[in-house]
Parts: sequence; structure tokens; C-alpha cells
Amino acid sequence: MTTTELDHRFLWHPFTQMREWLASEPLSIVSGEGNWLVDEQGRRYLDGVSSLWCNVHGHRHPALDAAVAAQLGRIAHTTMLGLTHPGAAELAERLVGLVPEGLSRVFYSDAGATAVEIALKMAFQYWRLRGRPERVRIASLADAYHGDTIGAVSIGYSELFHRHHDDLLYRQVVRMVPPHVFRWRDRMDEAAAVEAALADARRAIGAHGPELAAIFVEPLVQGAAGMWMHPPAYLRGLERLARECGALLVCDEVATGFGRTGEMFACGLAGVRPDLMCVGKGITGGYLPLAATFATEEIFSAFLGRYEDFVTFFHGHTYTGNPLACAAALASLDVFEREDVLARSRRTADRIGELLAREVEPLPHVAEVRRRGLMVGIELVADRATRAPYEPALRVGHRVCEDVRRHGVVLRPLGNVIVLMPPLSLTLDEAELLVDATARSIREVTGA
Repeated sequence: MTTTELDHRFLWHPFTQMREWLASEPLSIVSGEGNWLVDEQGRRYLDGVSSLWCNVHGHRHPALDAAVAAQLGRIAHTTMLGLTHPGAAELAERLVGLVPEGLSRVFYSDAGATAVEIALKMAFQYWRLRGRPERVRIASLADAYHGDTIGAVSIGYSELFHRHHDDLLYRQVVRMVPPHVFRWRDRMDEAAAVEAALADARRAIGAHGPELAAIFVEPLVQGAAGMWMHPPAYLRGLERLARECGALLVCDEVATGFGRTGEMFACGLAGVRPDLMCVGKGITGGYLPLAATFATEEIFSAFLGRYEDFVTFFHGHTYTGNPLACAAALASLDVFEREDVLARSRRTADRIGELLAREVEPLPHVAEVRRRGLMVGIELVADRATRAPYEPALRVGHRVCEDVRRHGVVLRPLGNVIVLMPPLSLTLDEAELLVDATARSIREVTGA
């Protein structure tokens, strides 16, 4: 049987309407090199979404390949329940030196959603151990996305993604309206939108302040909601509100971390110091599953006690701190330093911004281009003047991402938002190809 036959017979794909999938010929990737993917026929495609926002330095980077191969010569996996290993310990030290000041403890897991789930459970248990069991509520942004496990869904909640699981969710969540809603819906300028959003947050938090355990936020970019950008002033405002009411601030940097915004972490752009922070995706350069939840020493110390007190954080995963993944992550951090990745990616991001302004923003069905660093969302609408959206049945975003393959690029939409999130290793020539191919496919699909 061919790959397509085996796939159609046995597989169930994530975030995919399988009825349509089974009627299509899938693109089957067999190898990669640099920022390129190669299919079974030998055709090459620029990886315009970093293999779902995680690849950082390109595919088959020699340093990362060598690190994983060397670790295979030692051991592929050993548990961290009652044991440790050099890679996990060294990586923790390196990461603590990069994250915002005050985050001093690292709890490993295997995916962004599990990192968020861990932060949620840590926050709840922390307040109980500190004698404040009434702090049971969570504040988060409307249409936030923190992952697909039940706790993460409860904090975030996307109506499109999660409405069928509503009865499973934790109910003690306070929703805050993010600034992009005021800017997009009410056509406010940036400063007014931030002011309105912080006023809404103050009302929401004020109604439940003594019961609030934590405020969860995707710093500066709400990714899966549609690549909505928030000014640093908004994140700083949320930090102030958290301090005023005594709640913990939790920053979900799963998508924004490891250089995507132009800084190693988005919190750094805003000068914010969270109490808990979650990372995943790019931590290993996109090579292997690994995630981490960072905590302050204050939070960590609450879990210290005698064995018989049972204040331990009873949580773990089989592949927590996997040695192969830690080896890849350490090699990735070396590449960041040796190749001056952040400075190079900022130059590339600036060039992409220029190209988008020239080739994409003027298109008649592009309502808005949103960008921070190498994170881009292109909002497609049926009518630019009124911002009337396309009907879902037209599948405009999906069709653009299918069409762009003809021009040698792989993209994936969020509804009718076209996402560009290439590896940080993208060259200037590849940036031109990426934007040109995207503009051509938008014109072809929308009839512009």
C-alpha cells in the first residue's frame, strides 16, 4: 500500500476534517534540509510555519543532529522520578539564565499543554499550602488558547475548538476582553484599546480578587485566536493588576518563546516578571517533544515539607526531561549564541515587514496584516471596508494554503487568517519567496 492508502485507511489527523482529508491526496513529507521540506516525489517546499511553530534553526542542523546522535550513544531515556541526568540539570541551569529574573525552578514535561496544566495545578496547590484555599479562580483572556488538555482548555477555551467538551471544563474562570477586540471591533487606536482592555480586566479581577489564584496570559501574541498582537503596555498592566490583588501571573510562552518575537521571550520585550512561565515548541529547536514550567523560589518553597506532610507536587510524565530532548535543547541554545540567531532573525523580520507592506497589505481582501518579529497573521475578509468575513463554507484560508504549495511553500491557516511563522534561520531570499508566494495565492484565491 502507498503512504496515501495507509494514511487513509488507518490515520486520524489533528485539527482536520477527515471527510475532506479522505477525499484528497495528502502531501507526504519524507525529508528536510535547512528551511525546506521534501515530499515523496522530490518536490521542495519552504517550511513557512516552522512545522507548526516549533522548528527554530532549520531541519537537519548539523549541531543538533550531532548532539542527538551523541546522546543516543549514551542513553535514549531514563526517568526523572527518583533519578536525574546531566542533560536535564545543565539545561535547567542554562534556561534559568535566560528567562525573566526570579524564575529559578524548572519542571519538565513533554508539550505546551502539559506545561500549562502543570502551572495551573501548581498555582492551585500553592495557595492551599499557603493557607488560602479560597483562591480557586483563574483569570484569562477571551479566546485564549493554552492547549487541548482539559485544564488548559478550561483556562483558554475556543468556541470553535472546544464547544463539544464544555461539560468537562472547570468553571471558575474569569474572562477578560483583550485589547485587540476594542481595536478591531470598536476601531480604537492602540492606546485607547489598551486603556479599555485594562479597565475591563480591572472590573473582572475586582469582582473576584480575593478568590483569584492566577492570571494566565499569552504574552504579546494570542496565537491560535488569530495571531492577535497586544502592546507591551497591556502585559505590564496585567502584571500590576496581579500584584494588586495578590494573584500569581502566569505567562504562556509556548508559541512566543525562543526568539519568535525578536527576543528570547516575549516577557523580555515588556519587562515583565511572571511567577510561573510555560515553554514548549521551540525549546529543542523543533527536534523532539519537551516543555518546561518555570516557578519562582517562593512558589517552590511552599512545596517543601516532611514526607508525612504530603505536600509534594504529585505530578509527572513518563518522558519528563527525556535525555535526547535535553541534548537537542542544549545544542539549540549553543546555536542561538554561536550564530547570533536573535540579531539575524530581527533583520529578517524587518525585511518581511517591508515585503508585507508592499505586496500583501494593499490587496483588496486583506483587512489587516499583524506582525511581531517572525509571527505574522494576514486577515482575509470578503469586504475590506466593512470587514465582513468570508463564509466558512468557502474555506478561503484553506484554499490559499493549498494553492501556495504550487509556488513551493507550506503554510497553514487559522480560519481565514493566513499564518506565516518561518524558522528563525530563514534567509532574506527565502523571505522574499515566502511573501511573494503568499501574495500570489491570496490574489488567485480571492480573485483580486
